[in-house]
Amino acid sequence: MLSIHSCPLGKVGEENTGGMSVYIRELGRELGRRGHLVDVYTRTHEPIHDQVVELGENTRLIHFKAGEEETHKLELYYHLADFTRDIENFRRESGLRYDLIHSHYWLSGLVGERLQELWDIPHLIGFHTLGAVKNAVGIGEGEPELRISAERKLVKDCHRIIASTEKGKEDLITYYDAAPEAISIIPCGVNLDLFRPIQRETARCHLGLNGESIIVFVGRIIPLKGIDSMLKAMTYLEGKQGIKFVVIGGDDHSQAEMQRLKNLSRTLRIDESVIFLGSVKQETLPFFYSAADLCVVPSYYESFGLVVLESLACGTPVVATKVGCAESVIRYGETGYVVTDNDPGSLADKISRLLSTPNGNPDFVHSVRASVAKYSWSNISEAILEEYRSILWDFSTKACKGAEEFRV
Repeated sequence: MLSIHSCPLGKVGEENTGGMSVYIRELGRELGRRGHLVDVYTRTHEPIHDQVVELGENTRLIHFKAGEEETHKLELYYHLADFTRDIENFRRESGLRYDLIHSHYWLSGLVGERLQELWDIPHLIGFHTLGAVKNAVGIGEGEPELRISAERKLVKDCHRIIASTEKGKEDLITYYDAAPEAISIIPCGVNLDLFRPIQRETARCHLGLNGESIIVFVGRIIPLKGIDSMLKAMTYLEGKQGIKFVVIGGDDHSQAEMQRLKNLSRTLRIDESVIFLGSVKQETLPFFYSAADLCVVPSYYESFGLVVLESLACGTPVVATKVGCAESVIRYGETGYVVTDNDPGSLADKISRLLSTPNGNPDFVHSVRASVAKYSWSNISEAILEEYRSILWDFSTKACKGAEEFRV
């Protein structure tokens, strides 16, 4: 697996660490538990990490230098050739032979494309987000033509694309003219052992939160996440003085956006009701989900939206915009609500409905959690393995056919 710009061990909620990193870490570990040998290549970004780190049984994380520690994501493009060379040298010196490549994001895809040629093995790619779609949304920093062109080429050259939603497949076809038969839809998974219900009062006591109603947001602090819409929605909520909006995520790179949101909170006179916590360890997130009356996902764009699964797995309902997995996962009126856009009034209306209905009782929590049981990483990894087997079969069949034709 290739994850050049984002290390699976990074802190979730920081600039380059989001759902993709969780996806790679969990999938790699699950495949390793099943006896498959997985190497995940990423860039060195923290000197505390050894070059080779054990992620789990049969699963390793291997670091190589790609620019300086604080190199901007886009600048990594100019280090990809060296990174590819380092992988090939490591493979050769270690006497390794790989059966397939699974790359994540367009930068990794470019490395995977070159290794695909060198090793003559199949190459799958999961884009996770698409530059053309982000530009169409028009929120936040625009994506360069370099990325768009690279994604367009990768769509044509790789052997298979894994999209996490039907909408993701449609976007690949619409914006990149991808062949529908080259795209497989496999959703993301959730760690049901980690994300589990904790009794609400126990979770609140552990976190030092009081008895007020709590709304939680978990994610990176960027304009695309729509946090400003949620802050405006707070002004529509009756008795907002008794509601706390807890924002989890962010790092040094998101200070400007964090300050903008804090200023907006003051302007809206809700700053005493909003808590910006920064990033927290993933192991602590179940306490926040369980302590909350609901989780909000007000994004303009999500390729999937793992937060939805995580919250529901903890028995906490979700109010989300019509992005990523929201429509297919949230049971409208039962485990939460999906709004067509992130209009503050619409968000506030659905939030009010959830807050007006007690939802912390054991039966409700169990029902919400049960709704996402099929998204266990055990099930998702089996679907990914079937995809691997399929592409390996197709690849070997074509190779044999080509050899026969050559002999003739």
